[in-house]
Amino acid sequence: MGARDARWFESPFGPYTRFEGQTPFSRLGIGIGVLAPGQPSCMYHGEDEQEDFLVLAGECRLLIEGQERLLKAWDFVHCPAWTEHVFVGAGDGPCVLLAVGTRSGGGVVYPVSELAQRYGAGVQRETSDVEKAYEQFAHDVECPYRDGWLPVWEVT
Repeated sequence: MGARDARWFESPFGPYTRFEGQTPFSRLGIGIGVLAPGQPSCMYHGEDEQEDFLVLAGECRLLIEGQERLLKAWDFVHCPAWTEHVFVGAGDGPCVLLAVGTRSGGGVVYPVSELAQRYGAGVQRETSDVEKAYEQFAHDVECPYRDGWLPVWEVT
């Protein structure tokens, strides 16, 4: 299945696909998210799973362990378990981010981070409750893929 043909969702954190049908993959999560400039990918968090990220197109800011780094296309980030992180779109166009991570149904923490709060990606009170961390945001809505979300690369 191609990314454009996968099941897509719109959320306050940009459109995304997880390449999954109605039943989530049990051991591995893989998805693509599209961030507008200034748009966070989620709430700043750490979890007991490792995750890897590859910027496919555009630019984003990585907020990680209280620090900020600017990333561009083909930059790769590995987050060992409990690494606190979030991505925020940067530059003048969309950022396309590939995310891959293990799944065991383990824990997550949303710590208070002034840096993340400056980008609209931080909680006011630390919590390990996903519902509380996202209570101010609308729910994700399934939608069709829209032209322009993903870059078009020409193979020569």
